[in-house]
Amino acid sequence: MKSLNALASAVAAAAFVASTAPLSADVLFWSTQARPVEEAQAMREQVLSGFEGGVDYQPNEDGPWLTRLNAELEAGSGSIDVLGALHGNFSAMNPDALTDLGDLGVASSSETFNGLAKLGTETLQYVPWMQASYIMAASKEALEYLPEGADINALTYDQLIAWAKNVHDETGDAKFGFPAGPKGLKHRFFQGYLYPSYTNGVVRTFASDEAVVAWEKFRELWQHTNPASTNFSFMQEQLLNGDAWIVFDHTSRLAQAFNERPDDFVAFPAPAGPTGRGFMPVLAGLAIPSTAPDPEAAKALVAYMLKPETQIATLRATNFFPVVNVDLPDDLPPSVKASGAAVAKMSASPDANPGLLPAGLGDKGGDFNRVFVDSFERIILGGQDIRRVLDDQKGRLAAIMEETGAPCWAPDAPSDGACPVE
Repeated sequence: MKSLNALASAVAAAAFVASTAPLSADVLFWSTQARPVEEAQAMREQVLSGFEGGVDYQPNEDGPWLTRLNAELEAGSGSIDVLGALHGNFSAMNPDALTDLGDLGVASSSETFNGLAKLGTETLQYVPWMQASYIMAASKEALEYLPEGADINALTYDQLIAWAKNVHDETGDAKFGFPAGPKGLKHRFFQGYLYPSYTNGVVRTFASDEAVVAWEKFRELWQHTNPASTNFSFMQEQLLNGDAWIVFDHTSRLAQAFNERPDDFVAFPAPAGPTGRGFMPVLAGLAIPSTAPDPEAAKALVAYMLKPETQIATLRATNFFPVVNVDLPDDLPPSVKASGAAVAKMSASPDANPGLLPAGLGDKGGDFNRVFVDSFERIILGGQDIRRVLDDQKGRLAAIMEETGAPCWAPDAPSDGACPVE
């Protein structure tokens, strides 16, 4: 009976692969990215049209993308040549399902990203392809208040606090702006920036002594934060109306300020703490499945996608930034040029310490985020004891990790099974 079931599964997988195989002999590019119709069309016409050889670009939601890939892997053969997906998609896969790309001779300019792309192995499992992130921005009015000797492109948290304090003291107004409103992305700051910078982790180190220090530092910064920040969600608005001179937010939520008044603002990397320059990249990569029908053509396409001119074309098509060093053309929107430069400096900085997007949480992602939001509200807004709050929230976080079984993600050390809250 087991052998019959196995045969039936193999036949079903083969039938699925056959039914979904493209009619052309083009390189099949199977992607979870650039799914909207406009982006997909731009990928085909502006990005992939320059490849010497046809490309069948097929974007899909994560579910169908994974279903077809797994069917081909189970059948032992398939028609997908190149995979495009986020780091989290690849990190959940068996390394045996992907082709070693270490000898391809292309990689990102960020050694941090190249290390992530090995997925805990000794070989390059995917090639970083494009990125988005959160950055800092400031009104040029604030620059005269920078602490002596501070480099805006290599700030520390202590320097950021001193900068915000200088502005506050000299102008009489708290001009640091933070997206603490109902639709603000405050949880991403704690998960991807503050915690990696002070604890070199997110889950394991949630209630550590280093986490206490991190919250103490943020409490210092909050003293110089516009108290109306609890109503701020898109920091471009506060930059434009002058309610905030120094802010943190996602690149897309700062775009309007740079596009409307490009000469009035500067973009720069997030600050660094004792354990590095924590930042949260939305990192997409390119991989070749072990069942690719034409591995050489697939490798040629991956190499093509990392060319500087292709990276710029991808930026125009998707608003995701390059992962290689490029000279951005003058005709890009001001927001793209400003944010792109800041993202590139941040990801290539020698102390870069990425805090990746949470993975493996399923429908518990909101509960996970709530732990950090509640901690912020109790510690910063409510003035409660930091150690007491973290010890209390620790149990909630541990329950979420145990229920989902989600393993650790960077910068936490890898785990066997659910990531522990230590």
